[in-house]
Amino acid sequence: MEGNVWQWVEDVWHDNYDGAPEDGSAWAPGDPDYRVARGGSWRNDTSYVRAAAREKRNINVRFDTLGFRVARTLSP
Repeated sequence: MEGNVWQWVEDVWHDNYDGAPEDGSAWAPGDPDYRVARGGSWRNDTSYVRAAAREKRNINVRFDTLGFRVARTLSP
């Protein structure tokens, strides 16, 4: 899915991973106006088109290269 648009994730922005949850849960404490966008878009160089690529984005600013993916967990 990378390379289509940057994808919003639930994590609040932090400059580094110090204190990040280790269980895969969202990292919620922090400034709620800034979230993480991942994955790069069609407008980026290919080095950004990967899940590890992350950007700080203000939740009130919109771009044509920023979107989201709807997902859910299926019960076994």
